[in-house]
Amino acid sequence: MQQTPGAGSITDVAGIEVGHHTDTRRPTGCSVVIAREGAVAGVDVRGAAPGTRETDLLEPTHLVQQVHAVMLAGGSAWGLDAASGAMRWLEEHGIGLDVGAGLVPLVPAAVLFDLYVGDSRIRPDAAAGYAACAAASRVRPREGNVGAGAGATVGKLFGPEFAMKSGLGSAAVRVGDVTVGALIACNAVGDIIDPRTALPIAGARTADGRTLRGTTAALLRGEPPHPLIAGSNTTIGVIATDAKLTKAQARRLAVSAHDGLARAVSPVHTMADGDTLFTLATGKASGFPGMVVLAAMAAEAVARATVHAALAARGITTSNALALPAAGDLAQS
Repeated sequence: MQQTPGAGSITDVAGIEVGHHTDTRRPTGCSVVIAREGAVAGVDVRGAAPGTRETDLLEPTHLVQQVHAVMLAGGSAWGLDAASGAMRWLEEHGIGLDVGAGLVPLVPAAVLFDLYVGDSRIRPDAAAGYAACAAASRVRPREGNVGAGAGATVGKLFGPEFAMKSGLGSAAVRVGDVTVGALIACNAVGDIIDPRTALPIAGARTADGRTLRGTTAALLRGEPPHPLIAGSNTTIGVIATDAKLTKAQARRLAVSAHDGLARAVSPVHTMADGDTLFTLATGKASGFPGMVVLAAMAAEAVARATVHAALAARGITTSNALALPAAGDLAQS
């Protein structure tokens, strides 16, 4: 559970808090991004096998203008229950949409599939979501094997025995008085790529397990992929900014943020991934650099956060005897 030095994080964005709950028994977990005063939100789903909740209300033409948190969780569809716990915590703390009869906290959510890592009967639930909210703060969030990234793996196209441990990462970019930050849990079927070198950092390993195979290059050489269950992967995340956005602009920022995934994950947005990115805009900055600049900032923050998810991860051996080294382990060997 490291922090990448000097890289910034999503909590650099005014009005944003992050909390994790990690269940070390498997491991798995969930991460929540809270905007106590509400935030204009958008979403863009690119993967073909998503697991989501409350994404319809983020359509620009729909009534609700702000949400109060976004939940990211492991556990596949079971993990969506973590959002219920977040709703309970937010209601107890007076946060939500006032509908007259009471407060209704609005908590969109997305999940990734980590059920192959250890005992699949252990997964995030409402209590886990509540605990993540209770742990939330403005402090720079931990990265690596925590929260929604606790059970994350990458490089699975040639079988789980050649996969590697990934995790959760965060980063931020600032231009003038506007900040854009990202929190990414990378559980991709593909490799994590360093955009600076175009070389893989973590992903599918060679038969001896000591070096990286290069998934895209291997596919183009004709190496047959291992059969996969649709949705058994997925990269999910939140992009937050203190710029003031409309719902339509928030949606477009989520669209542009996927460019960062395309730089840092290969292959990306596959039939076996449910890649989903949310936008939260708190509107606390006075400046507005324009959507072209914000889009570039979002893509850069996502790419950096995805790389951090690999670099901060630590290798594990699961209870079902699956050995998953991390990027640091291969570098040492």
